[in-house]
Amino acid sequence: MDYQDKELNCKECGANFTFTASEQAFYAEKGFQNDPSRCPECRAARKRQNGSRMGGNSRPQREMFDATCSACGVQTQVPFRPTAGKPVYCRECFQANR
Repeated sequence: MDYQDKELNCKECGANFTFTASEQAFYAEKGFQNDPSRCPECRAARKRQNGSRMGGNSRPQREMFDATCSACGVQTQVPFRPTAGKPVYCRECFQANR
């Protein structure tokens, strides 16, 4: 299909922006059926705002606990509190025993 640039109006800020032929081809390739309703600046601002709510890179750092591998004896860290009497494995031993 032959695409041509379109002038659209942003529903967020009211500015006019160009929906280029290459962007239209990209949207069609991805299967998107609707034209964008926000200008690139408002889309980027919305993505930044939603990124903090939807996980983005704002996920809290996981607490790690020191442990000794039950198989090879190497010091390692695991993402859970080790329980006495239950084996704990380093990454290599865990993968080998899967």
